[in-house]
Amino acid sequence: MVRWPSLAGIDFTAVLIQFAALVVSLSVHEAAHAWTADRLGDPTARMLGRVTLNPAAHVDPIGTILLPLLAMLTRVPLIGWAKPVPVAVRNLRGNWRQQYMLIAAAGPLSNIALALGAAAIYRVIFGSPFENVGLAAQLVILFVQLNVLLALFNLVPVPPLDGGNVLAGLLTGSAADSFDRIRPYGFLIIYGLMLTGVLWSVIGPIQETLISVLL
Repeated sequence: MVRWPSLAGIDFTAVLIQFAALVVSLSVHEAAHAWTADRLGDPTARMLGRVTLNPAAHVDPIGTILLPLLAMLTRVPLIGWAKPVPVAVRNLRGNWRQQYMLIAAAGPLSNIALALGAAAIYRVIFGSPFENVGLAAQLVILFVQLNVLLALFNLVPVPPLDGGNVLAGLLTGSAADSFDRIRPYGFLIIYGLMLTGVLWSVIGPIQETLISVLL
């Protein structure tokens, strides 16, 4: 097993590697939202320079840098985020709820694509995770794990997560109106699910199963 250098019990090299992988994954995630919105008729994100993989266009100083680093260093459950992609629904073609649902789904789907790509690279280059535990192999495994987690977390059907926006696009009538009313309390609901352990008890087994299949 490779041991990364650490100081005072904190593995700073590992933290920086995880942070870099997170920034790349979040940038692809937000770029997917922006690209999909542009393709569906709303040029807002493109005009703001968000249809790009450049992390500078998507990084939020607090949500993408401060909170994730604190979470990695302290193991405290904190929610991070990148700058949300603005969408002017009046520009979308057809049913705006359905189009917005597709824009929301694009983010988690991009993370699934990254996980599949990284897993394919791993299988071609390294083979079995039980046979290769070198640094390069660990980095690829980390990238797979991170993107599977990002996809599953964002698919939780609670707004403002992508899963909540996808569900909002599927609902109609009074059900859609009722669901929209819980949007202001979304973060409280998410933190409640996290702190009670309910969220991880649901996501954890699915994440482990997907990673075992991919790798």
